[in-house]
Amino acid sequence: MRVRDESKIETILDEARSMIVKVGFDGLSMQKLAKAANVSPATIYIYFKDRDDLLLQLYKRECDQFFAYIFQDFDPEMDFATGLTIQWKKRAKYIIDNPDKGHFMEHFTFTPLHAQAKRTRDPKYTDSMKRFVQKAIANGELVKMSLEVYWSVAFAPLYNLVRFHKIGRNMAGDPFVLTDEMLLQTLALVLKALKP
Repeated sequence: MRVRDESKIETILDEARSMIVKVGFDGLSMQKLAKAANVSPATIYIYFKDRDDLLLQLYKRECDQFFAYIFQDFDPEMDFATGLTIQWKKRAKYIIDNPDKGHFMEHFTFTPLHAQAKRTRDPKYTDSMKRFVQKAIANGELVKMSLEVYWSVAFAPLYNLVRFHKIGRNMAGDPFVLTDEMLLQTLALVLKALKP
């Protein structure tokens, strides 16, 4: 039995993510990946059953890292404004500091594997956010609404700002850099919109 080489697995996953960001999911082949990772195609199949398994493991790894980061300094018992501020700052920083990871996770959500991948994620993060939102509703800090409406109001503005920052220009084509002031101004408007 062959011993698992964690550094080889990390290299394969890193190269897969990098390749997907450069050429898209359709451009990822095990042959090209093996060459980029400097391993044989057979080595990839020692660690991953097939391409789908590799993508699912990559997504799980990226999500685990993302959620571990954004939940630092966050407590579901915090008041709503404080907790959402921490979430906004952490999410923006992680995606800006790790553009390839953010790009991969965003685009993975549009693949047929996404529904399957969600079942493998650690539920503690979802449970923590659910408790945070339920407590905010119970305390009169947040109006009750569907998950889709909540997400669209609470987080979509943040992700749009980060997207402008990543491409370096706004909708008019002018240069754009996300500042703390802009982030906090937008967050203040979001918090106002979410209040009962």
